[in-house]
Amino acid sequence: MKISDDIHNYYEKLVMQHFAAAKFDDKYDVDFIADLTCVVLNQLPTRYIRHEVDMAFYLPPSERFDMESKVKKAIAKALAFMDVNRTS
Repeated sequence: MKISDDIHNYYEKLVMQHFAAAKFDDKYDVDFIADLTCVVLNQLPTRYIRHEVDMAFYLPPSERFDMESKVKKAIAKALAFMDVNRTS
């Protein structure tokens, strides 16, 4: 059985949105961002969805706020971890 390409973890989208808003592409190289993404996502729960519209219409604002807060905290923690453990 193959899992559909449409199924994905919604937190991945939220993390990428935060990276884009913070202009991480301008601040960090591709390898750093890939490692950072792994560190961030490993701190977050999974929230699998098939269609983006499901989240847009059925996610209560309070839960969306909670998810955004978790992403911000995970990014801050991951950046601190990456800074301490940087090998260069």
